[in-house]
Amino acid sequence: MTGAQVVLGAMNYGTTVDERRAVELLDTFVEHGGTWIDTADCYSFWNDPSGVGGASEHVLGSWLAARPGAPVKISTKVRHQPLVPHRWPESAEGLSASAIRQGIAGSLERLRVESVDLLWAHAEDRTVALEETVATFGELVKDGTVRAVGASNHAAWRVAQARDLAAGLGVEPWSAVQLRYSYVLPRPGRQLPGDGHMHASQEQLDQAVVEGLTVWAYSPLINGAYVRADRPLPEIYDHPGTAQRLEVLAEVAKEADATANQVVLAWLMGGTPQISPILGASTVAQLEEGLAARDLVLDDQQRARLDEPA
Repeated sequence: MTGAQVVLGAMNYGTTVDERRAVELLDTFVEHGGTWIDTADCYSFWNDPSGVGGASEHVLGSWLAARPGAPVKISTKVRHQPLVPHRWPESAEGLSASAIRQGIAGSLERLRVESVDLLWAHAEDRTVALEETVATFGELVKDGTVRAVGASNHAAWRVAQARDLAAGLGVEPWSAVQLRYSYVLPRPGRQLPGDGHMHASQEQLDQAVVEGLTVWAYSPLINGAYVRADRPLPEIYDHPGTAQRLEVLAEVAKEADATANQVVLAWLMGGTPQISPILGASTVAQLEEGLAARDLVLDDQQRARLDEPA
């Protein structure tokens, strides 16, 4: 998982993105050299009339079955799948040993694969001993069910504790973190839009650098807000620092002959730590715009200017 890259987010496949369009996006992603595809067992229960997740993995499974040997890697998550339709979060599967094993078994069946490349703990579950969760994730690596493990929406201290427990148990530690992150920053202390979203803190980014953790960022383009007037930034981003950052972003985009989206993605991938943005494109044009950011290199002066406003 070394080196930042654009990850294809498949969250809405099979719900708000129908299977025909999902296949078109997946094929385009591979044609442009994309590798990682991100999903979860719970995607997207809130959009599905059934009230449970699994549609995204079903679409991916059909696509993979029709393209044996496709040069892609699959990441999925356990924790949030409703066990009772339309009853979330009270029926969310959690992170007990049995829940994790049942969750990944369902994912493998829907994906039509024998293993996945990366399994995430989608969010914390403090009703279960962390040692139990860590041990089970490690066992899945040992038995070949997954190749690597990571933590999404977990506090830095919790990741550190989990990694210490893994070392003591002699099992594979969480080596990747997935958090919400973008160029503009929310007002400190405010709740992010989206249930369970955790914004990356400087502490978490520092931890990734020091411990060599891979970082993936979801919602990097904030639902199109950088380029679409009809999708303004959520109110939580309404503060003077945002205005300063947007001004510099527009200047750099003009200099680089790039879109604001491309500058944001390049900024994420070329920083410290290098961050892989998860791109949830719903059209081929959006996907190709995002993938083109891989070729955009910001010079030291541009990066310094982008980093300066707070």
